[in-house]
Order: sequence, then C-alpha cells, then structure tokens
Amino acid sequence: MKVTAEKNEQIANLIFASIYPHYLNRVEKNGRTKEDLDQVIKWFTGFDQDALQALIDEKTTFRTFFEKAKIHPNAYLIKGVVCGYRIEEIEDEFELYKQCRQMEKLIDELARGRKMEKILREEKK
Repeated sequence: MKVTAEKNEQIANLIFASIYPHYLNRVEKNGRTKEDLDQVIKWFTGFDQDALQALIDEKTTFRTFFEKAKIHPNAYLIKGVVCGYRIEEIEDEFELYKQCRQMEKLIDELARGRKMEKILREEKK
C-alpha cells in the first residue's frame, strides 16, 4: 500500500497518550509488562522514563512525539509489514508515518513474545 499525505497527516495529529493504552493492553494480554513496552519505546526514541511520561501527560501528538525523539541509529534494521505497509518501502517524505510504523513493528514483536535482544536491534559485527 502507498502512504498518502492525508494518511501521514492523520497519524501526525493523533495523540500519543490515546494510543499508548492500546499498546499496553496488547503487550500485557500476551504476557509482557509496561516496563517491557517502555523499554522498547525508549530504545527507539531515545527518551528516558521521565520524558516519556511527560509526553503522555502532556497529551502530545505523534508529530511532536517524533520531533522530540532521537530515533535509534539502528532503526533502519526494522523491516517487515505493519498494517499492510512494508516499512522499508515507505517513502522518505513520510518519515513520521514510517517512524510510527517502525515503533508499532517493535511493539508487535514484543506482543508476539520475541526476545528483547532481538527486538532491540544491533548491527551484526
């Protein structure tokens, strides 16, 4: 599927705090914890726990959330399909949408029981 400017804008305007409980419910339903979820989000975004909580409390949009993030240098290793979109085929002009889907891919892997050291990608030496 192709990302459109409208779809990118729709995601950009979503409130992160309104989606976070869905992420949490998904991982807890599959035996993972809030700490696991936060660890994955913090690895991807570079936020510490206080910054992550502040963004949730402030009801920040995904646009602001990703503008403030320092995306992990190994994020390019996150590949695959999420919601019908192949992450590595999302155009650079829709970076925010791509980052959102990359984070969702990590959360999906967490919920499916993948080992944390596999989720938090490291370059092969």
